[in-house]
Amino acid sequence: MCKAMKTDQERLAAYDCMYADLIKEREKVLADLDRLREAGKQKGATYQQLLAQKLTLQNLLGRFEIYGIRPE
Repeated sequence: MCKAMKTDQERLAAYDCMYADLIKEREKVLADLDRLREAGKQKGATYQQLLAQKLTLQNLLGRFEIYGIRPE
C-alpha cells in the first residue's frame, strides 16, 4: 500500500484531502437524511443506516479537528 515514504507536506496534503472528502460525504448523508425525513421514512432501515453513518463521519471529523487537521 505504501509505495515510498511521503514527505511531511505530502502527508499533510493527504489528510487535508481526506478531511475534505469526509465533509463532502457528510453533506451528502445530511441531504439524504433530509429527503427521507420529508418523505416520512424516519423508521426505515436506510434512514437508520444513514443516521449511523452521519454519527461516524462526525466522530472522524471531530478527531481531525482535535489534532488541528482541517483545511484553511
